[in-house]
Amino acid sequence: MVSFADDHPSRLRRSILSVPAINVRALEKTHGLACDAVIFDLEDSVFPDKKAEARDNLRRFFTETPLVGREAVIRVNEIGSDYFAEDMAAVIECRPDAVLLPKVDGPDVVRAVADLLAEADASESLRIWAMIETPLGVLNAAQIAASGRTAGGRLDSFVVGLNDLRKATGVVPEPGRTYLVPFLMQVILAARAYGLDAIDSVSNDFRDLEVFGRECLQGRSMGFDGKMLIHPAQIEGANRHFGFSPEAVAEARMIVSAFADPATAALNVINVDGRMIERLHLDEAEKLLAKIAIIEQREGKLS
Repeated sequence: MVSFADDHPSRLRRSILSVPAINVRALEKTHGLACDAVIFDLEDSVFPDKKAEARDNLRRFFTETPLVGREAVIRVNEIGSDYFAEDMAAVIECRPDAVLLPKVDGPDVVRAVADLLAEADASESLRIWAMIETPLGVLNAAQIAASGRTAGGRLDSFVVGLNDLRKATGVVPEPGRTYLVPFLMQVILAARAYGLDAIDSVSNDFRDLEVFGRECLQGRSMGFDGKMLIHPAQIEGANRHFGFSPEAVAEARMIVSAFADPATAALNVINVDGRMIERLHLDEAEKLLAKIAIIEQREGKLS
C-alpha cells in the first residue's frame, strides 16, 4: 500500500493570515506576527485597477523585507482571468513558498500551474495550494488532491473558502455551520487520502472572538490543520486551538523514546505501562515533535 502522507515534510499551519497585497502598511506589519503563514492576496481584496500596484508592492516586499521563519504564500487571480499571467510572473519573480489558486474546480488547473512553474524552472520548494470554494471543487476534491501526487505534482494544501461556497449553494451563514459540515468533511477526506494539509475557512467577524473560538474547536475536531485568518487578533486563538497541549507533547516524546530502545527496533506494537502503542503512533508522534521544533526555531529567529 502506497503512503502519500510521507511525500512532503511536515509543516506548521495553525494560523494562516491573509493580507491584501495593496496595503503596504499591512505588509510591513506581518513582520513579528506569530502566525504560521501569510497569504499575500492579489485576488478578492484588490480592486482591478490596483492589481499592478499590488504586484509591485509584493516585488519590493519579497526583495527588501522577506518574511522570516514563516511560510509566504501569494494568492493569484483565477486562471483564465485577465490578471493570471502577470500574477504568475510576479510569483516566479518573488519566489514565495507557495502559490494559492482560487476557485479550483478540478485537477486540470493544478496540473497547468505545475507545468507553468516547471517550464519557468521554479524551485521544487515553490508549492501549490488550492482553494476549494465551489460546488465542483468539493465534488472533485479527491481528483484535485490526487493531482498533487503525480509526477511533478506540487500540491501541498487545501484551503476551504466558505463565503463563495455559501453563495453558490444557497446555504445560509448560520452559527455552527451545520449544513456546511458535509462539504467540509469531504474536503478533509480527500486531503487525508493523498497526504495534503487542510485549512479551514475564515471567520468573517474578526471582532467576535467567541464565535471564532467555536469555529476553531469545530475545525480542529473535524481534522483541519489550521484556519485562514483575516485579522491579527485571530492569531492567538488559532495557534491555541490548533496547537499542542503539554500533555500531548510529553506523550509524543515518550512514544519516540520507547521506540528508540534497541529492544523495540523490530516491533510494530509495544507495551508501555499497560498501554499498547503501535508504530503508527510513532509516526504521529514524530510529526507532532517536528512541528514543535518548527515553533521553537521560529521563535528563536523572531526573538
